[in-house]
Amino acid sequence: MTAFFAFFLSFALLNSQSFVNERAGWFVEARYGMFIHWGLYSGAEGVWKGEILRNDNNYAEWIQYRNSIDGEEYLALADRFKWDEIDPEKWVILAKDAGMKYVVLTAKHHDGFALWDSRASHYNIARHTDPSRDILRELSEACHRHGLRLGLYYSHWIDWEHEYGWNHRMEITGIRPEDYDIYWQDKVIPQMRELLTNYGPIDLIWFDMWIHHSRTVVSREQLMQLKSLIRELQPDCLINSRLGLSVTEDSDVDIHEMGDNQIGSRLQDYPWQSPATVSHSWGFHRRDTEWKSTTSLLQSLINNVSLNGNYLLNIGPRANGDVPFEIAVRLLEMGKWMETNGESVYGCKAFELPVDYHDWGRITYRETEGGTRLYLHLFNYPLDNKLYFSGVTSRPAGVYLLAGKQRQSLEYVHDGALATITLPRSAPDPYVSVIVLEYDGKPMVHEGLVAKNMEGGYSLGPWNIDNSGIALKTVNKQRRGTVPSYAAIVEPTALKWKIYVDGPGPKTFDVSYSYQGEADKGTILVKAARESISHKVSSSGKTVAEPNSDWHIDDFRSQRAGIINFNNSGYYDIELEINPPGSEEIKFQWLWIR
Repeated sequence: MTAFFAFFLSFALLNSQSFVNERAGWFVEARYGMFIHWGLYSGAEGVWKGEILRNDNNYAEWIQYRNSIDGEEYLALADRFKWDEIDPEKWVILAKDAGMKYVVLTAKHHDGFALWDSRASHYNIARHTDPSRDILRELSEACHRHGLRLGLYYSHWIDWEHEYGWNHRMEITGIRPEDYDIYWQDKVIPQMRELLTNYGPIDLIWFDMWIHHSRTVVSREQLMQLKSLIRELQPDCLINSRLGLSVTEDSDVDIHEMGDNQIGSRLQDYPWQSPATVSHSWGFHRRDTEWKSTTSLLQSLINNVSLNGNYLLNIGPRANGDVPFEIAVRLLEMGKWMETNGESVYGCKAFELPVDYHDWGRITYRETEGGTRLYLHLFNYPLDNKLYFSGVTSRPAGVYLLAGKQRQSLEYVHDGALATITLPRSAPDPYVSVIVLEYDGKPMVHEGLVAKNMEGGYSLGPWNIDNSGIALKTVNKQRRGTVPSYAAIVEPTALKWKIYVDGPGPKTFDVSYSYQGEADKGTILVKAARESISHKVSSSGKTVAEPNSDWHIDDFRSQRAGIINFNNSGYYDIELEINPPGSEEIKFQWLWIR
Protein backbone atom coordinates (compact mmCIF):
# COMPACT_ATOMS: atom_id res chain seq x y z
CA MET A 1 0.00 0.00 0.00
CA THR A 2 2.96 2.34 0.60
CA ALA A 3 3.94 2.18 -3.06
CA PHE A 4 0.34 2.69 -4.10
CA PHE A 5 -0.06 5.94 -2.17
CA ALA A 6 3.35 7.23 -3.21
CA PHE A 7 2.47 6.60 -6.84
CA PHE A 8 -0.57 8.86 -6.65
CA LEU A 9 0.71 11.53 -4.27
CA SER A 10 2.29 13.81 -6.88
CA PHE A 11 -0.97 14.65 -8.60
CA ALA A 12 -3.34 14.27 -5.64
CA LEU A 13 -2.54 17.69 -4.20
CA LEU A 14 -3.07 19.38 -7.54
CA ASN A 15 -6.47 17.84 -8.17
CA SER A 16 -7.68 17.05 -4.61
CA GLN A 17 -8.99 13.67 -5.75
CA SER A 18 -7.10 11.14 -3.68
CA PHE A 19 -6.11 8.64 -6.36
CA VAL A 20 -5.30 10.47 -9.60
CA ASN A 21 -1.89 9.85 -11.14
CA GLU A 22 0.03 12.17 -13.46
CA ARG A 23 -1.06 10.24 -16.54
CA ALA A 24 -4.73 10.95 -15.78
CA GLY A 25 -4.29 14.70 -15.26
CA TRP A 26 -5.66 15.55 -18.71
CA PHE A 27 -8.55 13.11 -18.24
CA VAL A 28 -10.00 14.66 -15.08
CA GLU A 29 -9.59 18.09 -16.69
CA ALA A 30 -11.43 17.05 -19.88
CA ARG A 31 -14.54 15.48 -18.28
CA TYR A 32 -16.35 14.97 -21.60
CA GLY A 33 -15.54 12.76 -24.58
CA MET A 34 -16.99 11.11 -27.68
CA PHE A 35 -17.39 7.35 -28.12
CA ILE A 36 -17.68 6.12 -31.74
CA HIS A 37 -19.20 2.68 -32.41
CA TRP A 38 -18.69 2.04 -36.11
CA GLY A 39 -17.77 -1.13 -37.98
CA LEU A 40 -19.14 -3.80 -40.31
CA TYR A 41 -22.25 -4.03 -38.13
CA SER A 42 -23.10 -0.45 -39.17
CA GLY A 43 -23.99 -1.84 -42.60
CA ALA A 44 -26.66 -4.14 -41.12
CA GLU A 45 -28.33 -1.30 -39.17
CA GLY A 46 -29.73 -3.71 -36.59
CA VAL A 47 -31.68 -5.82 -39.11
CA TRP A 48 -30.58 -9.01 -40.91
CA LYS A 49 -32.56 -10.35 -43.88
CA GLY A 50 -35.68 -8.64 -42.63
CA GLU A 51 -35.28 -9.90 -39.08
CA ILE A 52 -34.59 -7.45 -36.28
CA LEU A 53 -31.76 -8.14 -33.86
CA ARG A 54 -32.53 -11.17 -31.69
CA ASN A 55 -32.27 -9.44 -28.36
CA ASP A 56 -34.44 -6.81 -26.74
CA ASN A 57 -31.38 -4.75 -25.80
CA ASN A 58 -31.09 -3.88 -29.54
CA TYR A 59 -27.31 -3.46 -29.44
CA ALA A 60 -26.76 -3.39 -33.19
CA GLU A 61 -23.03 -4.12 -32.92
CA TRP A 62 -23.90 -7.61 -31.61
CA ILE A 63 -25.95 -8.61 -34.67
CA GLN A 64 -23.44 -11.14 -36.05
CA TYR A 65 -23.57 -13.14 -32.83
CA ARG A 66 -27.26 -12.63 -32.01
CA ASN A 67 -28.53 -13.53 -35.49
CA SER A 68 -25.95 -16.26 -36.18
CA ILE A 69 -24.64 -14.62 -39.34
CA ASP A 70 -22.13 -16.61 -41.39
CA GLY A 71 -18.66 -15.08 -41.49
CA GLU A 72 -18.55 -14.58 -45.26
CA GLU A 73 -22.01 -13.05 -45.35
CA TYR A 74 -21.10 -10.75 -42.50
CA LEU A 75 -17.94 -9.64 -44.29
CA ALA A 76 -20.05 -8.86 -47.36
CA LEU A 77 -21.66 -6.04 -45.37
CA ALA A 78 -18.62 -4.00 -46.44
CA ASP A 79 -20.27 -3.73 -49.86
CA ARG A 80 -23.05 -1.62 -48.34
CA PHE A 81 -20.64 1.12 -47.27
CA LYS A 82 -20.17 4.29 -49.31
CA TRP A 83 -16.42 4.39 -48.95
CA ASP A 84 -15.97 7.52 -51.05
CA GLU A 85 -18.28 9.51 -48.71
CA ILE A 86 -16.94 8.47 -45.30
CA ASP A 87 -14.89 11.23 -43.66
CA PRO A 88 -13.75 10.56 -40.05
CA GLU A 89 -12.65 14.18 -39.74
CA LYS A 90 -16.34 15.15 -39.66
CA TRP A 91 -16.74 13.05 -36.52
CA VAL A 92 -13.80 14.84 -34.92
CA ILE A 93 -15.17 18.26 -35.87
CA LEU A 94 -18.55 17.29 -34.40
CA ALA A 95 -16.82 16.23 -31.18
CA LYS A 96 -14.99 19.54 -31.01
CA ASP A 97 -18.16 21.53 -31.72
CA ALA A 98 -19.91 19.54 -28.99
CA GLY A 99 -17.29 20.65 -26.46
CA MET A 100 -15.75 17.18 -26.18
CA LYS A 101 -12.05 16.86 -25.41
CA TYR A 102 -11.28 13.29 -26.48
CA VAL A 103 -12.48 10.65 -28.93
CA VAL A 104 -12.61 6.86 -28.49
CA LEU A 105 -13.05 4.74 -31.65
CA THR A 106 -14.00 1.05 -31.74
CA ALA A 107 -10.77 0.01 -33.43
CA LYS A 108 -11.75 -3.66 -33.02
CA HIS A 109 -15.11 -4.69 -31.63
CA HIS A 110 -16.24 -8.22 -30.72
CA ASP A 111 -16.61 -9.16 -34.38
CA GLY A 112 -12.80 -9.08 -34.63
CA PHE A 113 -12.78 -6.72 -37.62
CA ALA A 114 -9.96 -4.15 -37.42
CA LEU A 115 -10.51 -0.58 -38.62
CA TRP A 116 -6.83 -0.18 -39.45
CA ASP A 117 -4.33 -1.78 -41.82
CA SER A 118 -3.38 -4.65 -39.52
CA ARG A 119 -0.50 -6.91 -40.49
CA ALA A 120 -1.44 -9.28 -37.67
CA SER A 121 -4.81 -10.22 -39.19
CA HIS A 122 -6.16 -10.15 -42.73
CA TYR A 123 -9.59 -9.40 -41.19
CA ASN A 124 -9.23 -5.64 -41.48
CA ILE A 125 -10.64 -2.67 -43.29
CA ALA A 126 -7.65 -2.05 -45.57
CA ARG A 127 -8.05 -5.47 -47.24
CA HIS A 128 -11.79 -5.21 -47.74
CA THR A 129 -12.31 -1.70 -49.11
CA ASP A 130 -11.83 -0.27 -52.56
CA PRO A 131 -10.08 2.09 -52.51
CA SER A 132 -8.25 0.79 -49.45
CA ARG A 133 -9.02 2.76 -46.28
CA ASP A 134 -7.40 2.98 -42.87
CA ILE A 135 -10.11 4.71 -40.81
CA LEU A 136 -8.01 4.71 -37.67
CA ARG A 137 -5.14 6.55 -39.34
CA GLU A 138 -7.51 9.14 -40.78
CA LEU A 139 -9.20 9.64 -37.41
CA SER A 140 -5.86 9.81 -35.61
CA GLU A 141 -4.58 12.51 -37.95
CA ALA A 142 -7.83 14.46 -37.61
CA CYS A 143 -7.66 14.33 -33.80
CA HIS A 144 -4.11 15.63 -33.82
CA ARG A 145 -5.06 18.39 -36.28
CA HIS A 146 -7.97 19.57 -34.14
CA GLY A 147 -6.35 19.15 -30.74
CA LEU A 148 -8.44 16.28 -29.40
CA ARG A 149 -7.03 13.35 -27.45
CA LEU A 150 -7.32 9.91 -29.06
CA GLY A 151 -8.56 6.76 -27.38
CA LEU A 152 -9.04 3.31 -28.90
CA TYR A 153 -11.58 0.65 -28.01
CA TYR A 154 -10.08 -2.83 -28.35
CA SER A 155 -12.04 -6.03 -27.64
CA HIS A 156 -9.36 -8.26 -26.12
CA TRP A 157 -11.53 -10.89 -24.42
CA ILE A 158 -14.07 -11.57 -27.20
CA ASP A 159 -13.29 -12.14 -30.86
CA TRP A 160 -15.84 -13.92 -33.07
CA GLU A 161 -13.52 -14.16 -36.07
CA HIS A 162 -10.47 -15.93 -34.67
CA GLU A 163 -10.70 -19.69 -34.34
CA TYR A 164 -9.59 -19.55 -30.72
CA GLY A 165 -10.99 -16.16 -29.73
CA TRP A 166 -13.67 -16.25 -27.06
CA ASN A 167 -17.18 -16.71 -28.37
CA HIS A 168 -19.94 -17.14 -25.80
CA ARG A 169 -21.06 -20.30 -27.56
CA MET A 170 -17.95 -21.77 -25.95
CA GLU A 171 -19.89 -21.77 -22.71
CA ILE A 172 -21.38 -24.94 -24.24
CA THR A 173 -18.31 -26.42 -25.91
CA GLY A 174 -15.53 -25.05 -23.73
CA ILE A 175 -12.04 -24.03 -24.86
CA ARG A 176 -8.60 -25.11 -23.63
CA PRO A 177 -6.52 -22.31 -22.05
CA GLU A 178 -3.62 -23.17 -24.36
CA ASP A 179 -5.86 -22.74 -27.42
CA TYR A 180 -7.13 -19.39 -26.17
CA ASP A 181 -3.53 -18.33 -25.67
CA ILE A 182 -2.91 -18.97 -29.37
CA TYR A 183 -5.46 -16.25 -30.13
CA TRP A 184 -3.89 -14.02 -27.51
CA GLN A 185 -0.35 -14.32 -28.81
CA ASP A 186 -1.26 -14.39 -32.53
CA LYS A 187 -3.76 -11.53 -32.57
CA VAL A 188 -4.16 -9.52 -29.36
CA ILE A 189 -0.53 -8.82 -28.59
CA PRO A 190 0.58 -8.14 -32.21
CA GLN A 191 -2.43 -5.90 -32.90
CA MET A 192 -1.92 -3.94 -29.71
CA ARG A 193 1.72 -3.48 -30.70
CA GLU A 194 0.57 -2.08 -34.04
CA LEU A 195 -1.87 0.34 -32.42
CA LEU A 196 0.71 1.60 -29.96
CA THR A 197 3.49 1.90 -32.56
CA ASN A 198 2.00 3.12 -35.82
CA TYR A 199 -0.58 5.78 -34.92
CA GLY A 200 1.18 8.37 -32.83
CA PRO A 201 0.27 9.13 -29.22
CA ILE A 202 -2.61 7.01 -27.95
CA ASP A 203 -4.10 8.60 -24.84
CA LEU A 204 -6.46 5.83 -23.75
CA ILE A 205 -7.05 2.13 -24.44
CA TRP A 206 -10.69 1.29 -23.75
CA PHE A 207 -11.05 -2.41 -23.02
CA ASP A 208 -14.45 -4.08 -22.82
CA MET A 209 -14.35 -7.03 -20.44
CA TRP A 210 -17.25 -6.00 -18.25
CA ILE A 211 -16.65 -8.66 -15.58
CA HIS A 212 -13.58 -9.53 -13.53
CA HIS A 213 -11.06 -11.68 -15.37
CA SER A 214 -11.48 -14.48 -12.80
CA ARG A 215 -14.91 -15.15 -14.30
CA THR A 216 -13.55 -15.41 -17.85
CA VAL A 217 -11.14 -17.46 -19.94
CA VAL A 218 -8.54 -14.68 -19.72
CA SER A 219 -5.73 -15.26 -17.24
CA ARG A 220 -4.13 -12.66 -15.02
CA GLU A 221 -0.78 -13.44 -16.66
CA GLN A 222 -2.22 -12.52 -20.07
CA LEU A 223 -3.58 -9.25 -18.70
CA MET A 224 -0.21 -8.43 -17.14
CA GLN A 225 1.48 -9.14 -20.49
CA LEU A 226 -0.94 -6.78 -22.23
CA LYS A 227 -0.58 -4.06 -19.63
CA SER A 228 3.21 -4.33 -19.71
CA LEU A 229 3.18 -3.89 -23.47
CA ILE A 230 1.20 -0.66 -23.13
CA ARG A 231 3.54 0.67 -20.46
CA GLU A 232 6.56 -0.26 -22.58
CA LEU A 233 5.39 1.37 -25.82
CA GLN A 234 3.27 4.28 -24.53
CA PRO A 235 3.83 4.83 -20.80
CA ASP A 236 1.39 7.76 -20.65
CA CYS A 237 -1.53 5.83 -22.18
CA LEU A 238 -4.48 5.39 -19.82
CA ILE A 239 -6.02 1.95 -19.18
CA ASN A 240 -9.60 1.41 -18.04
CA SER A 241 -10.87 -1.16 -15.56
CA ARG A 242 -12.59 -3.22 -18.27
CA LEU A 243 -9.17 -4.64 -18.86
CA GLY A 244 -10.48 -7.04 -16.22
CA LEU A 245 -8.75 -5.53 -13.17
CA SER A 246 -10.25 -2.95 -10.84
CA VAL A 247 -8.55 0.31 -9.91
CA THR A 248 -8.44 -0.79 -6.29
CA GLU A 249 -6.65 -4.10 -6.90
CA ASP A 250 -4.11 -2.71 -9.37
CA SER A 251 -2.79 0.84 -9.00
CA ASP A 252 -1.57 0.74 -12.60
CA VAL A 253 -5.18 0.75 -13.88
CA ASP A 254 -6.03 4.41 -14.38
CA ILE A 255 -9.81 4.64 -14.86
CA HIS A 256 -12.82 2.92 -13.36
CA GLU A 257 -15.34 2.28 -16.15
CA MET A 258 -18.99 2.26 -15.16
CA GLY A 259 -21.58 -0.05 -16.69
CA ASP A 260 -23.26 0.80 -19.98
CA ASN A 261 -25.37 3.95 -19.50
CA GLN A 262 -24.72 3.79 -15.76
CA ILE A 263 -24.62 7.34 -14.41
CA GLY A 264 -22.76 8.06 -11.18
CA SER A 265 -24.54 7.94 -7.84
CA ARG A 266 -21.71 8.35 -5.34
CA LEU A 267 -18.43 10.19 -4.96
CA GLN A 268 -15.31 8.42 -6.25
CA ASP A 269 -11.77 9.46 -5.37
CA TYR A 270 -10.23 7.95 -8.51
CA PRO A 271 -10.86 8.83 -12.19
CA TRP A 272 -14.01 7.22 -13.57
CA GLN A 273 -16.42 7.64 -16.43
CA SER A 274 -19.82 6.58 -17.73
CA PRO A 275 -20.01 5.22 -21.27
CA ALA A 276 -23.42 6.37 -22.52
CA THR A 277 -25.60 6.57 -25.61
CA VAL A 278 -27.81 9.30 -27.04
CA SER A 279 -30.40 6.74 -28.10
CA HIS A 280 -30.21 3.09 -27.00
CA SER A 281 -28.01 1.10 -29.37
CA TRP A 282 -24.29 1.80 -29.65
CA GLY A 283 -23.88 0.90 -33.31
CA PHE A 284 -26.42 2.45 -35.68
CA HIS A 285 -29.84 0.76 -35.48
CA ARG A 286 -32.48 1.99 -37.88
CA ARG A 287 -35.33 0.89 -35.56
CA ASP A 288 -33.93 2.76 -32.55
CA THR A 289 -35.97 5.83 -31.58
CA GLU A 290 -35.17 6.11 -27.87
CA TRP A 291 -33.51 9.52 -28.13
CA LYS A 292 -32.52 11.14 -24.85
CA SER A 293 -33.16 14.88 -24.65
CA THR A 294 -30.36 17.44 -24.67
CA THR A 295 -31.36 18.44 -21.15
CA SER A 296 -31.11 14.88 -19.81
CA LEU A 297 -27.71 14.39 -21.48
CA LEU A 298 -26.39 17.62 -19.96
CA GLN A 299 -27.74 16.63 -16.57
CA SER A 300 -25.93 13.27 -16.80
CA LEU A 301 -22.67 15.03 -17.68
CA ILE A 302 -23.04 17.53 -14.83
CA ASN A 303 -24.07 14.83 -12.36
CA ASN A 304 -20.90 12.86 -13.13
CA VAL A 305 -18.63 15.90 -12.80
CA SER A 306 -20.26 16.66 -9.43
CA LEU A 307 -19.00 13.22 -8.35
CA ASN A 308 -15.49 13.52 -9.89
CA GLY A 309 -16.51 11.59 -13.01
CA ASN A 310 -16.38 11.86 -16.81
CA TYR A 311 -19.03 11.32 -19.48
CA LEU A 312 -18.19 9.40 -22.66
CA LEU A 313 -21.12 9.95 -25.02
CA ASN A 314 -21.52 7.66 -28.01
CA ILE A 315 -22.40 8.28 -31.64
CA GLY A 316 -23.20 5.45 -34.05
CA PRO A 317 -22.53 6.66 -37.62
CA ARG A 318 -24.21 5.01 -40.58
CA ALA A 319 -22.45 3.08 -43.35
CA ASN A 320 -21.89 6.31 -45.28
CA GLY A 321 -20.31 7.99 -42.25
CA ASP A 322 -23.29 10.21 -41.45
CA VAL A 323 -24.13 10.78 -37.81
CA PRO A 324 -27.89 10.39 -37.23
CA PHE A 325 -29.59 13.78 -37.23
CA GLU A 326 -31.04 13.37 -33.74
CA ILE A 327 -27.58 12.65 -32.31
CA ALA A 328 -25.83 15.48 -34.17
CA VAL A 329 -28.46 18.03 -33.12
CA ARG A 330 -28.16 17.10 -29.46
CA LEU A 331 -24.38 17.21 -29.52
CA LEU A 332 -24.34 20.63 -31.16
CA GLU A 333 -26.86 21.91 -28.62
CA MET A 334 -24.63 20.59 -25.84
CA GLY A 335 -21.69 22.32 -27.49
CA LYS A 336 -23.52 25.66 -27.46
CA TRP A 337 -24.24 25.18 -23.77
CA MET A 338 -20.59 24.32 -23.13
CA GLU A 339 -19.43 27.49 -24.91
CA THR A 340 -21.14 29.48 -22.18
CA ASN A 341 -21.04 27.13 -19.23
CA GLY A 342 -17.99 24.93 -19.86
CA GLU A 343 -16.18 26.66 -17.01
CA SER A 344 -18.53 24.78 -14.65
CA VAL A 345 -17.53 21.40 -16.16
CA TYR A 346 -13.93 21.33 -17.43
CA GLY A 347 -11.50 20.74 -14.59
CA CYS A 348 -14.24 20.86 -11.98
CA LYS A 349 -14.84 18.30 -9.29
CA ALA A 350 -17.07 17.31 -6.41
CA PHE A 351 -18.00 19.58 -3.53
CA GLU A 352 -18.34 18.30 0.03
CA LEU A 353 -22.14 18.28 0.19
CA PRO A 354 -23.95 15.04 -0.76
CA VAL A 355 -24.77 14.82 -4.47
CA ASP A 356 -28.56 14.79 -3.94
CA TYR A 357 -28.52 17.29 -1.08
CA HIS A 358 -30.51 19.93 -2.96
CA ASP A 359 -33.61 19.11 -4.98
CA TRP A 360 -32.93 21.80 -7.58
CA GLY A 361 -29.80 20.21 -9.12
CA ARG A 362 -26.07 19.59 -8.73
CA ILE A 363 -22.95 21.46 -7.57
CA THR A 364 -19.49 21.47 -9.12
CA TYR A 365 -16.42 23.00 -7.55
CA ARG A 366 -13.31 24.80 -8.77
CA GLU A 367 -10.31 26.21 -6.96
CA THR A 368 -9.22 29.64 -8.21
CA GLU A 369 -6.28 31.86 -7.45
CA GLY A 370 -7.01 33.04 -3.93
CA GLY A 371 -10.41 31.42 -3.61
CA THR A 372 -12.98 28.99 -4.89
CA ARG A 373 -16.12 28.90 -7.03
CA LEU A 374 -19.21 26.81 -6.60
CA TYR A 375 -21.37 26.28 -9.67
CA LEU A 376 -25.02 25.62 -8.90
CA HIS A 377 -26.62 23.79 -11.84
CA LEU A 378 -30.38 24.26 -11.82
CA PHE A 379 -32.03 21.12 -13.15
CA ASN A 380 -35.29 22.55 -11.80
CA TYR A 381 -35.84 26.31 -12.01
CA PRO A 382 -37.81 27.64 -8.99
CA LEU A 383 -41.22 29.03 -9.88
CA ASP A 384 -40.98 31.66 -7.13
CA ASN A 385 -37.51 32.69 -8.36
CA LYS A 386 -36.00 31.94 -4.96
CA LEU A 387 -33.05 29.55 -4.80
CA TYR A 388 -32.27 28.07 -1.40
CA PHE A 389 -28.64 27.01 -0.98
CA SER A 390 -28.15 25.17 2.31
CA GLY A 391 -25.20 23.76 4.19
CA VAL A 392 -22.47 26.36 3.61
CA THR A 393 -21.71 28.74 6.47
CA SER A 394 -19.24 30.97 4.58
CA ARG A 395 -20.71 34.11 3.04
CA PRO A 396 -20.06 34.31 -0.72
CA ALA A 397 -18.07 37.29 -1.97
CA GLY A 398 -20.21 37.37 -5.11
CA VAL A 399 -23.17 35.62 -6.72
CA TYR A 400 -23.85 35.88 -10.45
CA LEU A 401 -25.21 34.17 -13.55
CA LEU A 402 -22.69 32.29 -15.66
CA ALA A 403 -24.69 32.98 -18.82
CA GLY A 404 -24.29 36.32 -20.58
CA LYS A 405 -21.26 38.48 -21.22
CA GLN A 406 -22.04 40.75 -18.28
CA ARG A 407 -22.39 37.84 -15.84
CA GLN A 408 -25.26 39.58 -14.06
CA SER A 409 -24.91 39.88 -10.28
CA LEU A 410 -27.77 38.44 -8.25
CA GLU A 411 -29.24 39.67 -5.01
CA TYR A 412 -28.92 37.27 -2.12
CA VAL A 413 -29.26 37.03 1.63
CA HIS A 414 -26.85 34.85 3.58
CA ASP A 415 -27.97 33.77 7.03
CA GLY A 416 -26.02 31.18 9.00
CA ALA A 417 -26.01 28.05 6.82
CA LEU A 418 -28.49 29.27 4.22
CA ALA A 419 -28.17 31.57 1.23
CA THR A 420 -31.40 32.71 -0.44
CA ILE A 421 -30.70 33.90 -3.98
CA THR A 422 -33.16 35.95 -6.03
CA LEU A 423 -33.20 34.66 -9.61
CA PRO A 424 -34.39 36.28 -12.84
CA ARG A 425 -38.09 35.69 -13.58
CA SER A 426 -37.18 33.54 -16.58
CA ALA A 427 -34.51 30.86 -16.70
CA PRO A 428 -31.41 32.30 -18.43
CA ASP A 429 -30.73 28.96 -20.14
CA PRO A 430 -33.36 26.65 -21.67
CA TYR A 431 -31.44 23.52 -20.64
CA VAL A 432 -29.53 24.05 -17.37
CA SER A 433 -28.97 27.49 -15.84
CA VAL A 434 -25.79 27.95 -13.81
CA ILE A 435 -25.34 30.23 -10.79
CA VAL A 436 -21.81 31.02 -9.60
CA LEU A 437 -20.89 31.62 -5.98
CA GLU A 438 -17.40 33.01 -5.41
CA TYR A 439 -15.62 32.65 -2.08
CA ASP A 440 -12.43 34.03 -0.59
CA GLY A 441 -10.82 30.77 0.39
CA LYS A 442 -12.58 27.44 0.78
CA PRO A 443 -16.25 27.62 1.83
CA MET A 444 -17.01 26.00 5.16
CA VAL A 445 -19.70 23.33 5.37
CA HIS A 446 -22.01 22.53 8.29
CA GLU A 447 -22.39 18.78 8.05
CA GLY A 448 -25.55 16.90 8.91
CA LEU A 449 -28.11 19.58 8.10
CA VAL A 450 -31.26 18.84 6.16
CA ALA A 451 -31.47 21.24 3.21
CA LYS A 452 -34.33 23.65 2.69
CA ASN A 453 -36.04 22.47 -0.47
CA MET A 454 -37.55 24.32 -3.43
CA GLU A 455 -40.90 24.66 -1.65
CA GLY A 456 -39.25 26.34 1.30
CA GLY A 457 -39.71 23.33 3.56
CA TYR A 458 -37.72 20.48 5.09
CA SER A 459 -38.35 16.83 4.29
CA LEU A 460 -37.08 14.62 7.12
CA GLY A 461 -36.94 10.88 6.63
CA PRO A 462 -34.98 7.71 7.41
CA TRP A 463 -32.49 8.66 4.66
CA ASN A 464 -31.23 11.86 6.31
CA ILE A 465 -31.48 11.30 10.06
CA ASP A 466 -28.79 12.93 12.20
CA ASN A 467 -28.50 9.96 14.59
CA SER A 468 -27.29 7.68 11.80
CA GLY A 469 -25.90 5.12 14.27
CA ILE A 470 -29.39 4.07 15.27
CA ALA A 471 -30.45 0.53 14.35
CA LEU A 472 -33.34 1.26 12.01
CA LYS A 473 -35.05 -1.31 9.80
CA THR A 474 -35.71 0.33 6.45
CA VAL A 475 -37.70 -1.20 3.61
CA ASN A 476 -37.16 -0.18 -0.01
CA LYS A 477 -40.09 0.75 -2.20
CA GLN A 478 -42.11 -2.17 -3.52
CA ARG A 479 -44.86 -3.09 -5.96
CA ARG A 480 -43.51 -0.88 -8.76
CA GLY A 481 -43.15 2.01 -6.32
CA THR A 482 -46.79 2.08 -5.22
CA VAL A 483 -45.52 1.12 -1.76
CA PRO A 484 -42.96 3.82 -0.86
CA SER A 485 -39.79 3.21 1.13
CA TYR A 486 -40.22 3.46 4.88
CA ALA A 487 -38.81 2.63 8.30
CA ALA A 488 -40.55 -0.25 10.10
CA ILE A 489 -41.10 0.82 13.72
CA VAL A 490 -42.27 -1.90 16.16
CA GLU A 491 -40.93 -0.48 19.43
CA PRO A 492 -40.48 3.02 20.87
CA THR A 493 -37.98 4.80 18.63
CA ALA A 494 -36.47 8.31 18.68
CA LEU A 495 -35.22 9.92 15.48
CA LYS A 496 -33.28 13.17 15.21
CA TRP A 497 -32.52 15.71 12.48
CA LYS A 498 -30.91 19.15 12.38
CA ILE A 499 -32.16 22.08 10.29
CA TYR A 500 -31.27 25.73 9.91
CA VAL A 501 -34.19 28.15 10.19
CA ASP A 502 -33.52 31.57 8.64
CA GLY A 503 -36.20 33.57 10.41
CA PRO A 504 -38.68 33.53 13.31
CA GLY A 505 -42.24 32.37 12.90
CA PRO A 506 -44.60 29.38 13.13
CA LYS A 507 -44.03 26.20 11.14
CA THR A 508 -46.43 23.35 10.51
CA PHE A 509 -45.45 19.71 11.03
CA ASP A 510 -46.97 16.93 8.91
CA VAL A 511 -46.09 13.27 9.32
CA SER A 512 -46.67 10.47 6.77
CA TYR A 513 -47.04 6.88 7.88
CA SER A 514 -49.00 3.68 7.40
CA TYR A 515 -50.70 1.97 10.34
CA GLN A 516 -53.25 -0.83 10.09
CA GLY A 517 -54.23 -1.22 13.78
CA GLU A 518 -56.81 0.46 15.97
CA ALA A 519 -56.77 4.25 16.13
CA ASP A 520 -55.57 6.37 19.07
CA LYS A 521 -53.44 3.66 20.70
CA GLY A 522 -50.04 4.76 19.47
CA THR A 523 -48.47 8.23 19.65
CA ILE A 524 -46.02 10.32 17.69
CA LEU A 525 -44.31 13.12 19.59
CA VAL A 526 -42.48 16.00 17.86
CA LYS A 527 -39.98 18.16 19.77
CA ALA A 528 -38.38 21.36 18.47
CA ALA A 529 -37.54 24.87 19.70
CA ARG A 530 -38.31 23.83 23.31
CA GLU A 531 -41.85 22.96 22.34
CA SER A 532 -43.58 19.68 21.65
CA ILE A 533 -46.69 18.44 19.89
CA SER A 534 -48.34 15.07 20.27
CA HIS A 535 -50.19 13.19 17.56
CA LYS A 536 -52.37 10.13 18.14
CA VAL A 537 -51.71 7.51 15.51
CA SER A 538 -54.75 6.79 13.34
CA SER A 539 -55.39 3.90 10.99
CA SER A 540 -54.41 4.75 7.42
CA GLY A 541 -56.39 1.88 5.92
CA LYS A 542 -55.96 0.30 2.51
CA THR A 543 -55.89 1.72 -1.01
CA VAL A 544 -56.13 0.42 -4.57
CA ALA A 545 -52.66 0.89 -6.03
CA GLU A 546 -53.46 -0.18 -9.57
CA PRO A 547 -57.09 0.03 -10.71
CA ASN A 548 -58.73 -3.13 -12.06
CA SER A 549 -55.76 -5.24 -11.01
CA ASP A 550 -56.73 -6.58 -7.57
CA TRP A 551 -53.74 -4.60 -6.34
CA HIS A 552 -54.58 -3.52 -2.79
CA ILE A 553 -51.92 -2.19 -0.45
CA ASP A 554 -51.51 -0.48 2.91
CA ASP A 555 -52.08 3.23 2.43
CA PHE A 556 -49.64 5.94 3.56
CA ARG A 557 -51.34 9.16 4.64
CA SER A 558 -50.01 12.58 5.55
CA GLN A 559 -51.36 13.74 8.93
CA ARG A 560 -51.13 17.22 10.44
CA ALA A 561 -49.24 16.88 13.71
CA GLY A 562 -49.40 20.53 14.74
CA ILE A 563 -47.57 23.87 14.75
CA ILE A 564 -44.40 24.96 16.55
CA ASN A 565 -43.20 28.55 16.79
CA PHE A 566 -39.53 29.30 16.16
CA ASN A 567 -38.55 32.51 17.96
CA ASN A 568 -35.22 33.11 16.22
CA SER A 569 -33.19 32.12 13.23
CA GLY A 570 -30.59 29.46 13.91
CA TYR A 571 -29.82 25.75 14.15
CA TYR A 572 -32.53 23.53 15.56
CA ASP A 573 -32.67 19.88 16.52
CA ILE A 574 -35.86 18.14 15.45
CA GLU A 575 -36.82 15.04 17.43
CA LEU A 576 -39.50 12.53 16.54
CA GLU A 577 -40.57 9.89 19.05
CA ILE A 578 -42.67 7.07 17.59
CA ASN A 579 -44.47 4.88 20.09
CA PRO A 580 -46.35 1.99 18.45
CA PRO A 581 -49.01 0.18 20.51
CA GLY A 582 -47.71 -3.15 21.75
CA SER A 583 -45.66 -4.78 19.04
CA GLU A 584 -47.77 -3.42 16.18
CA GLU A 585 -45.93 -1.88 13.26
CA ILE A 586 -45.93 1.79 12.27
CA LYS A 587 -44.43 2.33 8.84
CA PHE A 588 -42.83 5.76 9.09
CA GLN A 589 -42.24 7.58 5.79
CA TRP A 590 -41.39 11.25 6.45
CA LEU A 591 -41.83 14.35 8.58
CA TRP A 592 -42.49 17.57 6.65
CA ILE A 593 -41.83 21.03 8.12
CA ARG A 594 -42.86 24.27 6.49
